[in-house]
Amino acid sequence: MMNDQQPRLLWTPPAELQARSNLRAYMEWLAATRGLQFHDYDALWRWSVEELEAFWASLWDYFAIRSATPYTAVLADRSMPGARWFEGATLNYAEHVFRNASAEHPAAIFQSERHPLTTISWAELEAQVARVAATLRGLGVGPGDRVVGYIPNIPQALVAFLAAASLGAIWSSCSPDFGSPSVIDRFAQIEPRVLVAIDGYQYGDKPFDRRGAVAEIQAALPTLQATIFVPYLDPAATPEGLSGTVLRWDDLPPAPAPLRFEPVPFAHPLWVLYSSGTTGLPKPIVHSQGGILIQHLKELSLHLNLKPGDRFFWFTTTGWMMWNLLVSGLLVGATVLLYDGSPAYPDLGALWRFAEQSGTTFFGTSAGYITALMKSDVEPGAQYDLSRLVGLGSTGSPLPPEGFEWVYAHVKPDIWLASVSGGTDVCGCFVGGCPLLPVYSGEIQCRALGVDARAYDTDGNSVTGVMGELVITQPMPSMPIYFWNDPDGRRYRESYFELYPGIWRHGDWVVINERGGVVIYGRSDSTINRQGIRMGSSEIYRVVESLPEVLDSLVLDLEGLGGASYMPLFVVLREGVELDTALQQRIKAAIRNALSPRHVPDEIFAVPDVPRTLSGKKLEVPVKKILAGVPVERAANPDSLRNPELLPFYVDLAARLRQR
Repeated sequence: MMNDQQPRLLWTPPAELQARSNLRAYMEWLAATRGLQFHDYDALWRWSVEELEAFWASLWDYFAIRSATPYTAVLADRSMPGARWFEGATLNYAEHVFRNASAEHPAAIFQSERHPLTTISWAELEAQVARVAATLRGLGVGPGDRVVGYIPNIPQALVAFLAAASLGAIWSSCSPDFGSPSVIDRFAQIEPRVLVAIDGYQYGDKPFDRRGAVAEIQAALPTLQATIFVPYLDPAATPEGLSGTVLRWDDLPPAPAPLRFEPVPFAHPLWVLYSSGTTGLPKPIVHSQGGILIQHLKELSLHLNLKPGDRFFWFTTTGWMMWNLLVSGLLVGATVLLYDGSPAYPDLGALWRFAEQSGTTFFGTSAGYITALMKSDVEPGAQYDLSRLVGLGSTGSPLPPEGFEWVYAHVKPDIWLASVSGGTDVCGCFVGGCPLLPVYSGEIQCRALGVDARAYDTDGNSVTGVMGELVITQPMPSMPIYFWNDPDGRRYRESYFELYPGIWRHGDWVVINERGGVVIYGRSDSTINRQGIRMGSSEIYRVVESLPEVLDSLVLDLEGLGGASYMPLFVVLREGVELDTALQQRIKAAIRNALSPRHVPDEIFAVPDVPRTLSGKKLEVPVKKILAGVPVERAANPDSLRNPELLPFYVDLAARLRQR
């Protein structure tokens, strides 16, 4: 649903910020070393996509990327999918983290509902990573082996990831609020050798013992050789009920030698993230060490303007790609701030107290959190000392203009609001912040450097100022190198390149305006995106339809509708069954336990049947369009439907939603 109001100018970057920004320093470096003069961001962006190889080669030099062997070509193959970047180079992501080690500021600061503010020095972080890396090496873990974590956003997760990366092993993680079936669907595909798992966690002042879930995960992973047990909920917890070789985190021996780094090819896998489609198991997306390294250096330094000693926070779990971006703050020498717990416990001021106590300079969160604050009595700027806070990031879903206005009225009038959008698919941003550009209400500042993002109309033409499909017309280094268990690349191609061969279709509705600003209007596909964590509708159907009372179901996420995510679930019930409060609670509990609390529907409706195509496919996207206000004749062709008589129900529901 498009906003017809003109965006309002909310912030103009001060001259001092522009002059001292990393982006300005990079532009001056280009002038001095390449003879390239750019007078504004738009000119720089255009060069970055018109001279793609020259741009990425300049970043390699500007960030002084260390490689044991030189690259022979910046872009040996421009094909999408299949682009080959910096062939010949061998490097290590973790080595680039620790080259920023400094005694002048900490590497990380951690706090949770149960743990007070704790500072971790660079020396402590390196010693812990060396210890875990030595343990993994002793277990036979080497380049290409998988290490997985069922673990919250705590220091042990950061340590385990960096230890795996230093060896050239492949990391993957799930938040412990994911139910064991959802975790097994992910981890079983990649056949891990080592599992790092907690005993439990606390959320909203409630303890959750997860040892039973860990045991179920162990049983479903026959390739496991060992489990490293982290007593987090209870320091005295025992690995009760766990099987096989179990090593207690606190008992791991010190490293016998200093931390060392295994050089691996640029395209060597770093981690596996998961992004679900509407059918089948979650897609295991593999990103490369080199691709993530250069992409995150660009984003965090040039677009978020992070510098050594800055204190970088993003509220995230280990099941969301923002955790991966957060820990990459170490690549630019920032102190990364880790928080585990509910953002609403003991009240919605929890994260702002953390920001005050930790001295946060850049505070990242989800648009959903901001919209929740808008309905609360929390006044961050008035109630907390945010004097060090310079920037605020928002992602996960589109932030409405009212959210922008609220930030400037209730957080800080001079803050830089960097709304960003990208995806798990590239573990980065297509569009985002820029310290040289103004902020307008409801509008993302720019297309990111080196990202040839366009809006395509239905005929595949690039359009400006009108809504279209978000596409990326040239390769990026952080695009997936492949999907796991997709040997012929079919699933990869079908995910992004089916509609426009050779061009990445991301699945967002977007408007790119004349000044280069971007407005995202939500998903154009039917993937469920809740607080930035994507879940395939098929995963929800599997849980809901396992209940004996439910015959069929349809789930949608109306991301961006009215400024907030709204997820209705429609269920077809057995004859004689009523959708009473008890059944609704059971449905929600099943989703919460098997998948995650984030994917519990906002409302549940009983319907006589689910709209389907003649071939039997559930009508997810057309119904979503109807609920978003698209006229039914434009959203669905009745001649292609098995039961078009069901559509008026959704038309009526759309009208009721607009009245709210």
